[in-house]
Amino acid sequence: MKFKRRLVIEKGLIDLTPMVNVFFLLFVFFLFTSSFIFQPGIKVSLPKAVTSEIMQLDNVTITVTKDDEIYLEDRLVTIEELTGRLKVLAKENMGLLIKADNRAPLGRIVQIWDACRTEGVSQINIATNQ
Repeated sequence: MKFKRRLVIEKGLIDLTPMVNVFFLLFVFFLFTSSFIFQPGIKVSLPKAVTSEIMQLDNVTITVTKDDEIYLEDRLVTIEELTGRLKVLAKENMGLLIKADNRAPLGRIVQIWDACRTEGVSQINIATNQ
């Protein structure tokens, strides 16, 4: 007596669902991790200092670029607008952090520092790299 096989094997059909799931998860992983690598903002090359300290306070940031542009919290301002805003900061007793590029004009940094002291800002710091 001869038995017939009822199992028919179709050749060439591979289930691609697990492979698609793995590639999708890898794509999502790289998408989310790559977004944290890039830091948008104003590109500034800070000077190096051996005796710098790490600050933990929230400060208002003034950035001076190598092209002599002044940014107050990522917004381009003139020295007159900055002076007006410094009056408000002095009343709120906020700290100030000056981030100046290595190649920024020293005269502009001194002018900002002097405007801060004139308006009564009590805490002025300069950002550096260790």
